[in-house]
Amino acid sequence: MEMPAPDMAVMARRSEIIAALRAIIPGEGVISDPASLRPWESDGLTAYAQVPLVVALPENTAQVAAVLRWCNANGVKVVPRGSGTSLSGGALPLADGVLLGLSRLNQVLDIDYADRVAVVQPGVTNLAITQAVEERGFYYAPDPSSQIACSIGGNVAENSGGVHCLKYGLTTNNVLGVELVLIDGEIVRLGGRQLDPQGLDLLGIVIGSEGLLGVVTEVTVRILPRPETARAVLLGFPSVESAGQCVAEVIGAGIIPAGMEMMDRPAIHAAEAFVNVGYPLDVEALLIVELDGPSAECDYLIDEVAKIAAANGAVTSRVSTNEAERLSFWAGRKAAFPAVGRISPDYFCMDGTIPRRRLPDVLQRMEQLSLAYGLKVANVFHAGDGNLHPLILYDANKPGELAQAEAFGADILRLCVEVGGVLTGEHGVGVEKRDLMPAMFSETDLAHQERVKSAFDPGLLLNPGKVFPLLHRCAEMGRVHVHHGKLPFPELPRF
Repeated sequence: MEMPAPDMAVMARRSEIIAALRAIIPGEGVISDPASLRPWESDGLTAYAQVPLVVALPENTAQVAAVLRWCNANGVKVVPRGSGTSLSGGALPLADGVLLGLSRLNQVLDIDYADRVAVVQPGVTNLAITQAVEERGFYYAPDPSSQIACSIGGNVAENSGGVHCLKYGLTTNNVLGVELVLIDGEIVRLGGRQLDPQGLDLLGIVIGSEGLLGVVTEVTVRILPRPETARAVLLGFPSVESAGQCVAEVIGAGIIPAGMEMMDRPAIHAAEAFVNVGYPLDVEALLIVELDGPSAECDYLIDEVAKIAAANGAVTSRVSTNEAERLSFWAGRKAAFPAVGRISPDYFCMDGTIPRRRLPDVLQRMEQLSLAYGLKVANVFHAGDGNLHPLILYDANKPGELAQAEAFGADILRLCVEVGGVLTGEHGVGVEKRDLMPAMFSETDLAHQERVKSAFDPGLLLNPGKVFPLLHRCAEMGRVHVHHGKLPFPELPRF
């Protein structure tokens, strides 16, 4: 993986940049000594690391705006960062850039139960939103596995999902508005508390834009009343193919579970050894299906799901009898990523999405790829919406295994696109999938996306080196665009 070559002129001005930032952010809000910078060198994609030029930790929107305004005027790159849980390298620092950490903007600003919204700063963790409103019987629906640590600002940047996104949607379906600081320091508001704001859907462009367009400093989210009942069922299958077929038939029957997750044998064993929740160990695949709503509806749908599972060869079926047991079912699934860390020195957590009907075929072809590369893989994924999270196991201390793992992951993502899916479901593109973008998008597609980027950030200073391939040749125009420079984008056909 390559990142833009450092701008040596900017690096030579390091003392000037630090002094300017300290004039904006008083106290301990600027980190510059080498030892203190080391913890910021990577995000959740720890295979890649780069010590930043300097770290700035603003306390409010005005300071964020001032930092961006100064960096824009002086040609200094900026990498926004939330809690650093990104698994695609979206917050990987630059040697010649300011790492703008938003963890100090961590307040719940307003809760409006009548309108069912909460207004929070970007450093508030995902789970903290639910904790702020649960006393009144409300919650925030998107629940990534890292919800105890990941921030809502990062969720907006990556359009995060979670185990309950099948029924309740991703971040984009649960955010009503944001306050956004542009690279020139201008503060704008997109959306608001209303359900359907007028005008162009600029909010839809910003959610999932991975820090390329602006820095989010406030988020208005939708909060929902807790369902009357929620019950989960554990279903064990003799093969991943039969479990995948069960997923397709449940959705095909018109049943939309609150969550529908699958784990294969390696992931089951790792999770059970980690949390001891009673997962069956004699099955090849495990489905966790949760139904919520009125009690009578849940009881009926649980029975229907159990019938479909039995018709697809399920060998175990266990329904939660109380809330503690339901939560224990999910505890293993949500701990799957750290659990796999106990059985392998290193792993790549991939993220691709496929049509549900192709699940059995894709899992079979992934097994073939595993044999071809000589690397094991544990599968944990949001089966209901086809969002795969293969965990490729490798040892970075063995020469060549990191490169093998990267190549294996790239083939999995190409496979996702081949069967009609996409490169990412919720982790984003970052640096991990950046050079695979041409596998999914044409030259014209990429050029249009680049023009949106340049409209928000003409100097290409926000999070450069992410999402777009570093060296992108526009075949139609016959020119090369290096995205860490300031070259003009090609003229596009007029429609």
